[in-house]
Amino acid sequence: MTTTDHLPVITIIVACTRDFGIGRGGDMLFHISEDLKRFKALTMGAPIIMGRKTFESLPKGALPGRRNIVITRRADYSAPGIETVGSLDEAMELCRGTEECFIIGGGEIYAQALPIASKIELTYIDTTVGDADTYFPDLTSGRWNMNQTPEFDHVDPKTGVRYAFMTLFPILGK
Repeated sequence: MTTTDHLPVITIIVACTRDFGIGRGGDMLFHISEDLKRFKALTMGAPIIMGRKTFESLPKGALPGRRNIVITRRADYSAPGIETVGSLDEAMELCRGTEECFIIGGGEIYAQALPIASKIELTYIDTTVGDADTYFPDLTSGRWNMNQTPEFDHVDPKTGVRYAFMTLFPILGK
């Protein structure tokens, strides 16, 4: 096996509320400065994989310093700075030979990636949002160890919301 034959570590990166809300009206629920800085630091230089709606929600289009791969059912879809594919499997093939790739949303892509992911970089927000319309899959059962008690040791100065940065790994044997 050569270095170009291996698939990367698949890391999901997400910010969600206690009830796993991630979005409303095509936007993130919270724009927490420290979370956005962490996102940039973790993903810089790596491929990022997202659905079309997530890409279209990015205020300036393709994220610089990263390979932007967009999954879409629209074969004719294109935008500057992105590569398009029709499935998560196709996206993973494009990442062959890299060390790590990041799944950055949205809800459908997260659900597809969860069974094959190696790690979740989670910003866990200590609140719920009643009118959220997009959710991350529930992590409290199954192969992810989300039953740990987070230390909400960060506070967003703009909203006052408390949050925790967590790295989750699958439970062995699940």
